[in-house]
Amino acid sequence: MEQYLTLCKHIQETGVMKGDRTGTGTKSVFGYQMRFDLSKGFPLLTTKKTAFRLVVSELLWFLKGDTNVKTLIENNNHIWDEWAFEKWVKSESYQGPDMTNFGVRAAKDLAFKAIVDEQMEIFCSKILADEQFASDFGDLGPVYGRQWRSWPAKDGATIDQLQNLIEQIKVNPNSRRHIITAWNPAEVDEMALPPCHTFMQFYVAEGKLSCQLYQRSADVFLGVPFNIASYALLTHLIAKECHLEVGEFVHTLGDAHLYVNHMDQVETQLKRTPRELPTLILSAEKESIFDYELEDIAIEGYDPHPRIKAPIAV
Repeated sequence: MEQYLTLCKHIQETGVMKGDRTGTGTKSVFGYQMRFDLSKGFPLLTTKKTAFRLVVSELLWFLKGDTNVKTLIENNNHIWDEWAFEKWVKSESYQGPDMTNFGVRAAKDLAFKAIVDEQMEIFCSKILADEQFASDFGDLGPVYGRQWRSWPAKDGATIDQLQNLIEQIKVNPNSRRHIITAWNPAEVDEMALPPCHTFMQFYVAEGKLSCQLYQRSADVFLGVPFNIASYALLTHLIAKECHLEVGEFVHTLGDAHLYVNHMDQVETQLKRTPRELPTLILSAEKESIFDYELEDIAIEGYDPHPRIKAPIAV
C-alpha cells in the first residue's frame, strides 16, 4: 500500500489549507490517482488496522439497496451513526444536552465527548428497539444503496443500475458503458451526506475485470482506506459472478484532503513499514453478488500495525 502512503506525503508536501463544511479545516490537493493490481493481494491497509468486517457489512448494505442505519447497527457497524444522530439531535424530538457542532466540539473537549458518547448510545438503543424511531431518524435518505439499486426513472419506475451492469458485463463485456453513478442531482439535497464516491466504471480485457472509481471528496486518513477496500471487494464480487479474473482498481480522487486534526495520526502512520497484503476468500457456494452474507467473505494473512484512532468530521 505504498500508493496510499505516497498520497499522504503528497498532501503534506503540496496541499493547500482550506476551510470545509465541518469547520474543522483541511490540507487538500485536487486531482490524484492511485492504481492497485488486485491480483497481487487484497488492498487492505497494513500500516494501521482497518476493520474489514465493517467494510463488508457496509458494502452488503449498499448491495441490498438499504438506506437505514438500523441494519448496520444490528451488525455492530457504526460508521454511519453520526449522520443519523445529527438528524435526531437537530429535531424537536430531541430533549438532551446541546449537540451543536458535536463532532468538532467532542474532538477538542473530552468531557463533552463523554456526553456525546452517552447520547449516541441512547440513540443506537432507540434505533434497535423502536421501529418508528428507526424510521424517523435512522433513514439517511436516498444514499448509495437507493441510487445503485432503485434510481428513480422519469416514468415513475426505478432502475437497478447494479443488476443491469452485471448483465451487460456478461453479454457485452467490451462495452464502454459499464457505469454506475450515485450522484443524482434531483435527490442529492435529500441525502444525509451527498455521495463522496460518486461514479464507477468497469472494464473487461483479457478475461479480467477492472474498476475505476471517481471520488469527489476523499477523507484520506479515515475514509479512503475503507473506500479502497470496499471497491476492491465489489470488483472481486462482480468478477466472480461474471466468471472473470480481477484486474486493477483505479482510484481517482477530486478533493483529496487530510483534516487538520488528523495530522499527528498521519505522521505516526508514515513512520510504519507496509506489510504483506492479505488474501480475499469468497464463499464458493454463492454465485450471485446479491446472495452474500457477512460469513461468506473473509480475508487471510492480515497482519497490520495497530489501529490509529482519529475523530470523524460531521
